[in-house]
Amino acid sequence: MTDSTEVAKRDPNALAQREEDRSTPTMTLLPAVDIIEDRSGVTLWADLPGVTKDKLEVHVHDGNLNIEAEAIVPMPPGLRVQHAEIRQPHFARAFSLSPDLDAAKIEANLQDGVLKLTIPRRDEARPRRIEVTVA
Repeated sequence: MTDSTEVAKRDPNALAQREEDRSTPTMTLLPAVDIIEDRSGVTLWADLPGVTKDKLEVHVHDGNLNIEAEAIVPMPPGLRVQHAEIRQPHFARAFSLSPDLDAAKIEANLQDGVLKLTIPRRDEARPRRIEVTVA
């Protein structure tokens, strides 16, 4: 990443109580992410263990990328919970996208609890070689 490209801002609160009233506490967690930038754009990997495609929402609005997901933690039949700090974790993370990135062409893939987002650069923002001719 360069100093002029702002891809992500991290919220200093890594864990926050959701405001829904449930008998079992539901926590909002900031998923761990890896962000790699190259000439073609940015690739973001977010760890979302236990999340399925139907419980995942990825939105882009006004230059902000938002990821929200709900994990399903299966309980084996015949077992009773004695203590559970987080029964159904809720993941949420937000990022500010650089104007150099093309939000309309974001590709998303979820596999084995890892979300991969590929965010390409706009064509006009990509470095290109200019051919020089001799007159």
